[in-house]
Amino acid sequence: MPTRLHFQKFGSGPRVVLAFHGYGQSSGHWRTLAPVLGPDLTVYAFDLFYHGRSQLLKADAPLSKQRLGELLEEFLQENSIDTFHLLAFSMGAKFALTLAERQPQRVEGIWLVAPDGLQRQFWYALATYPPWMRGVLGRAVLRPERLLRFLGALGQRRVVPPNLVHFAKWQLDSREKRLRVYRSWVGFRRLTFNLRQLAQVLNRRPTPVTFFLGRYDLVIPQAGLARFIGSLQSARTVVLEAGHGGLLAYLATYLHQHPEMRL
Repeated sequence: MPTRLHFQKFGSGPRVVLAFHGYGQSSGHWRTLAPVLGPDLTVYAFDLFYHGRSQLLKADAPLSKQRLGELLEEFLQENSIDTFHLLAFSMGAKFALTLAERQPQRVEGIWLVAPDGLQRQFWYALATYPPWMRGVLGRAVLRPERLLRFLGALGQRRVVPPNLVHFAKWQLDSREKRLRVYRSWVGFRRLTFNLRQLAQVLNRRPTPVTFFLGRYDLVIPQAGLARFIGSLQSARTVVLEAGHGGLLAYLATYLHQHPEMRL
């Protein structure tokens, strides 16, 4: 199958938003949020690879930033889009920031909701970088019992918070989910950023960047983002009373209550 970056379109206004969902979601997760983002918008919501209807020609090969950037730039050209806002939740930030890095002069603003890719996460690095650990995760797709027992032991010994262990187990409770975890972690492992260079790119204009973070988010904790946020000249942070999974719903409520914050 050829590489295909599928998207859905919400609205028909003159201002453009490119939206990238989080792990385990699809482009449809933006359906209820799109109408409250702001007036006169067209939201192009993408399916990440290994999610929804997007397809990679080489599904088991790591996706490079170069190739992802080319695909997104082809989309912009095909749809005659000059300037745009970027909106991303969790893992989707890797896609949004790849485009921001390549086309900063075209980005009007960025909204990052609990963004992944901006802090070093021990478990992610352990699972994706050592080749032997990728093998362990790969075998767990078919036979997950050992990995699940290991996660349970970590929770019991308080090595990691029990709620985070529960979240991880939920993401591994079916073969389909385990395969998506494996392909996403391994396939996106090259979508990384030099944070100093990224900050320099965003500070040239400077580009406005708004962070929406969850006070109770254990997956993407606030503390790990503080240094990068502090390095940006035009950044603001909104802390929502939510954990990781509920952030988009809380964001929709927040925008209903604070229309002055909309795009």
